[in-house]
Amino acid sequence: MPKVLVSDPIDQAGIDILSQVAQVDVQTKLTPEELIRVIPEYDALMIRSGTQVTKEVIEAGTQLKIIGRAGVGVDNVDVPEATRKGIVVVNSPEGNTIAAAEHTLAMMLAMSRYIAEANQSVKSGKWDRKSFMGVEVYKKTLGIVGLGKIGAHVANVARAMGMKLLAYDPFISHERAEQLGCRLVELDILLQEADYITLHLPKTPETTNLINNDSIAKMKPTVRIINCARGGIVDEQAIAEALKQGKIAGAALDVFSKEPLEEDSVLRQLGKELLLTPHLGASTEEAQINVAIDVAEQIRDVLLGLPARSAVNIPGLRPDLLEQLRPYLQLAETLGNLVAQLAGGRVESLNIRLQGELATNQSQPIVVAALKGLLSHALQERVNYVNASLEAKERGIRVIETRDASIRDYTGSLQLSAKGALGEHSVAGALLGDGEIRITSVDEFPVNVPPNRHMLFTMHRDMPGIIGKIGSLLGSFNVNIASMQVGRKIVRGDAVMVLSIDDPLPEGILDEILKVAGIRDAYTVTL
Repeated sequence: MPKVLVSDPIDQAGIDILSQVAQVDVQTKLTPEELIRVIPEYDALMIRSGTQVTKEVIEAGTQLKIIGRAGVGVDNVDVPEATRKGIVVVNSPEGNTIAAAEHTLAMMLAMSRYIAEANQSVKSGKWDRKSFMGVEVYKKTLGIVGLGKIGAHVANVARAMGMKLLAYDPFISHERAEQLGCRLVELDILLQEADYITLHLPKTPETTNLINNDSIAKMKPTVRIINCARGGIVDEQAIAEALKQGKIAGAALDVFSKEPLEEDSVLRQLGKELLLTPHLGASTEEAQINVAIDVAEQIRDVLLGLPARSAVNIPGLRPDLLEQLRPYLQLAETLGNLVAQLAGGRVESLNIRLQGELATNQSQPIVVAALKGLLSHALQERVNYVNASLEAKERGIRVIETRDASIRDYTGSLQLSAKGALGEHSVAGALLGDGEIRITSVDEFPVNVPPNRHMLFTMHRDMPGIIGKIGSLLGSFNVNIASMQVGRKIVRGDAVMVLSIDDPLPEGILDEILKVAGIRDAYTVTL
């Protein structure tokens, strides 16, 4: 009989489901060493946010088939290592949507009316109405940064409360925003016009400290900020200083860069203008039941040999088909991620062209993998092989699939074209004989380069000296070039240059590159 280890507190409903097919051991508060010692016995591991499933834990789990995270984020799981070991990682991407949205709205209202401070005042024997003069949300402008499932639910409720809605989301179409009653704008406009700003986006290098001194300087002094998304999106020191100096009217934070919030945190020193809660976004009875049931059912199914519906790392395909298509799924995901960044987000359409032998295979998994890559830069762990198509549909992305079996440059190749905020761009790729991925064209210019973690793409005139100027400029910023290739169609015509670099570009260098004579466009990409 299979064995399942539950290492964080899980609702009994989930344990009951697992008990139908497995022996379930509940051992919470295990130290990392204890977890590594016991994990070899188990076929499945069910966790929440407390357990850190490191590379060492995964290596010790020689019998593990699945790791289930009862919640959305999987940042406490080494997903790449689990994938390498063939372990399915699942989560519950929608289980706490309503809970998180409702907590956001509760924070907004409680902050506006000083509910927490007023409650404490009355309980201490006072009756001080004048100190707690609040504001109404009716007819105020709510700026929603991130219009996914949680942001969309917040929009629906806020609109019913009579609020005006602005939204910023580079991966949402104008049509989808209009359906939710939102006016889609650039981030700077949202920051300038909003009376309330609520954040609903993952923490990425681009969103870390999104709310900082510079962004606060663009806001109204009467603005109020809510963060129930991820710690680190808000610069806590900047928020504290802005509140002290009256640059903003209020803030409500449920998540923090370090949790639990440190005892000497500057946030603890502020008064009624700041509302703090201890990461309660998903802390409702209903949400905990929902995520426990969702993940337990997926663990049960995998132990019975069935596919998981919310696999983060492995698509729910028949094992034989998965093995056949696995290299092409990685190719499609890589190209999707690349073309999304070149197109600049807010993709309106994606044209997927299957060529050569690939045109004769089942295409649906390839399309899903391309969409997962397309959306992964913005949505991180919220998008997987199960929900990629739905996420794309909700964002109004039109998907066009074409096939051309006559193209035989490679055994099988794939071309993606995307129309986004920075115009229309295309990339193509193929697999070499050993399964290694190659990018074979960028905007129809032929190249042959492997994908790299950090890359720089330039569109320029093919002219003497331009490569040397870019190399010297990167060198002056201490950027090391791993490889470089130029693709062109005619001598001294237009060309594309692809550079693999060892580290992200320092701030400001892209502007300097664009000043180089002959350079038309430059894009940084992180894969």
